Amino acid sequence: MAAKGACLNHVSRESSDITALAQFYKDVLGFEEMEAPNFGEFKVIWLGLPSSSFAMHLIERSPETMLPEGPYSAASPTIDPKHLPRGHHICFSVSNFESFLQALKDKGIETFQRSLPNGKVKQVFFFDLDGNGLEVTSLEDP
Repeated sequence: MAAKGACLNHVSRESSDITALAQFYKDVLGFEEMEAPNFGEFKVIWLGLPSSSFAMHLIERSPETMLPEGPYSAASPTIDPKHLPRGHHICFSVSNFESFLQALKDKGIETFQRSLPNGKVKQVFFFDLDGNGLEVTSLEDP
């Protein structure tokens, strides 16, 4: 039997600099820092969105890990955000899409924009500081 009442609780991101990554998510998407446990051997920062129960857990990268920083790390030839509609990303929705888009431009963040075929929902794709893919959509009904 499938799980009942399942919902998304959090997404985790591993980073060499969780403080800078946390600041990025605070500045760009309005996350706020939440109380987080002390794991001792590694640092974490937990972030939440004030308008939802969604959380993001930023976890200090282990120096022994051999994984790349993100699926589209800075060394990757696919750093162009136009590849994100079919690549790994997480998506957020905002009610102030046009002003949000302007804020990304003001911060010098490279983006790729498009609309769904019906033209009602706008999308913008970009990367966080570690090269993780992000999408933000307008809240208009599709």
